[in-house]
Amino acid sequence: MENPIMTLTMTDGGKIVCELYPEKAPQSVRNMISLANKGFYDGLIFHRVIPGFMIQGGGFYPDFSHKDAPSIHGEFIANGCLFNDLKHTRGTLSMARTSDPDSASSQFFIMHEDAPHLDTQYAAFGRVTEGIEVVDKIAAVRTGNHLYFSDVPKTPVVIARMELVPEA
Repeated sequence: MENPIMTLTMTDGGKIVCELYPEKAPQSVRNMISLANKGFYDGLIFHRVIPGFMIQGGGFYPDFSHKDAPSIHGEFIANGCLFNDLKHTRGTLSMARTSDPDSASSQFFIMHEDAPHLDTQYAAFGRVTEGIEVVDKIAAVRTGNHLYFSDVPKTPVVIARMELVPEA
């Protein structure tokens, strides 16, 4: 069986295509696919944008109201998942979390550049295979302070649709 492919379509028409790796982070992949199949991500924003580091989304609407999902186990080496050796290189897809290693739910981030300090500390579970230029475009938007974060896009960057690509 081939690895699942997920497409993020932005409201401006940009597309990011990601290959997911269930053999490295099975629960993270199942969680993202399940949420995407329910339309969970549709209309949510990339709420943290840090050029040269990452773009993060999957938890807030443009008005910054929060959309929550149940937490899952953190599938990374420092949390006991020794089989997940994926590196946080440019284009890697990974689960966002708080300081609690088992607090990941729906939020994810895409690496804009390599961040080896995240290796073994966060659950990487996929990689951008097409559309890295869309990641670059998002990373280049103007950001500013918000109640919770200092790196919020001034103009919302909205996910129109996130969906699993059917197997051919």
